[in-house]
Amino acid sequence: MRDPRLTGRVALVTGANHGIGAAISRELARHGVHVVAAYLRMTPTDLDSEHYPAAYGEARGTTADALVAAIKAQGGTAIAAEADLRAPDAAAALFDLAEETFGPVEILVNNASAWKADTFAPLEADRFGRPHSAMTPAVHDFVFAIDARASAMLIAEFATRHTARAADWGRIIGIGSGGTSGFPGEVSYGAAKAAMQSYTLSAAHELWPHGVTANVILPPAVDTGWISAETRAAIEAGGPGSRVARPEDIAEVVGMFVSEEARFVTGQVIAVR
Repeated sequence: MRDPRLTGRVALVTGANHGIGAAISRELARHGVHVVAAYLRMTPTDLDSEHYPAAYGEARGTTADALVAAIKAQGGTAIAAEADLRAPDAAAALFDLAEETFGPVEILVNNASAWKADTFAPLEADRFGRPHSAMTPAVHDFVFAIDARASAMLIAEFATRHTARAADWGRIIGIGSGGTSGFPGEVSYGAAKAAMQSYTLSAAHELWPHGVTANVILPPAVDTGWISAETRAAIEAGGPGSRVARPEDIAEVVGMFVSEEARFVTGQVIAVR
């Protein structure tokens, strides 16, 4: 059901050219939110894509133009914006674009993610057969630049502009992975997502006087195109709660967090299982 109380709000969603980010963009647009769909086309080298279904690499390497066209076909409003979130001026540029096109950003969804399978242990492959690499400065910096630092800079840009205009309504949502209890086999990814979670919860404490809620969603394995039949079987063999979600399952939780019914829900970490 469409929520008319969200109509005309402005959202910035990162990592929006496929998977969870695209589903979140569609969900918000369905409620009348103006969406800035930010993305970066990733190369096969960035993705280690030879270890995934070919369609996954294609999805990560495409623009968000098809998403925007689909949203407009359903009567929604959106624009696509390619941006490398590692760039120092990326956050300001995206917020400037949103303001010039729709108005100030009121909903920020930090969904963009970089990933590498790195480990402290001498392991050759993970449980899905993907090769491991040692934890190195290059891998650390690649993952942290997007999953942690970029999320922090986007929150900072949101907070600066929100408070400067004395706004009293805002939503920040981080898409995490696994929480803060460690992430064996993907140590940099897990640590960077934990940092993003901490930044988001800090925002919940600091920005609630300004009408901003900030929450984190921890998805299970989500089929964004990277899951093969063998990978699905390995995940689902894990017992109760070990299942593969659709991107729409996560997008619906985002819809819940941005709703007026969730106006007193902040500083929460919700595991979707």
